[in-house]
Amino acid sequence: MTAPALATRGLDKQFGSLRVAQSIDIILPQGARHALIGPNGAGKTTLINMITGMLRPDSGRILLGGEDITALKPDARVKKGLARTFQINTLFPHLTALESVTLAVCERRGEAGNWWRPLPNHADAVDEAYTILAAMQLGPVCLRPTHALAYGQQRLLEIALALATRPKVLLLDEPAAGVPSGESAALFEAIAGLPDDITVLFIEHDMNIVFRFATRIIVLVGGATLVEGTPQEISSDSRVREVYLGSTQPHGARHG
Repeated sequence: MTAPALATRGLDKQFGSLRVAQSIDIILPQGARHALIGPNGAGKTTLINMITGMLRPDSGRILLGGEDITALKPDARVKKGLARTFQINTLFPHLTALESVTLAVCERRGEAGNWWRPLPNHADAVDEAYTILAAMQLGPVCLRPTHALAYGQQRLLEIALALATRPKVLLLDEPAAGVPSGESAALFEAIAGLPDDITVLFIEHDMNIVFRFATRIIVLVGGATLVEGTPQEISSDSRVREVYLGSTQPHGARHG
């Protein structure tokens, strides 16, 4: 039986008297497209921080492809195939998109120390970087400085940088945050087009996007899993409507 791409077992975390994670168990099968939702303060980013090693759980285990990575540092988890993006862009404003992703490719290859040689000396890395950017719909703007890109394009570039690590599991912390509504659909279309061998878990507040792109949804409330299910199951769950979705079913809940 194939091990899940990512799983957590009984994750707990407490800050003083505040318990921010309570026995969280999640399972992401290979190639999953799961969403993590919940009201502000539900513990969504805390969970992502524990999975990526930015925060150490008080108890519980984190498994990547069946391997226990609970004690590994964040950079070691990246090398094992776990990548994430953040709510706030952490990009190189004066590098072009192509330079930024090429640098990330060289870092993965252990060549970042001499990256500042002219780009033609890294032709293979440049080719790989351009392929990633094209998949993120950034090919036409790859030679623009990062600061000159539209905000939605900057978020796509952030995902491209994560893809340069060749992740098996990609964690997206509110990838559409701050992105104009006209650009967020294109952003998620690019995410939806990622290869099937990349497993995706994303945090998102826009329920239309969640119901359109997620195959399963995990609802956190008060640091604990309230319910997990398909978009149809979540949209019809009275507990979810009460604590998060409101009393009416979202327009996007007509997920096929």
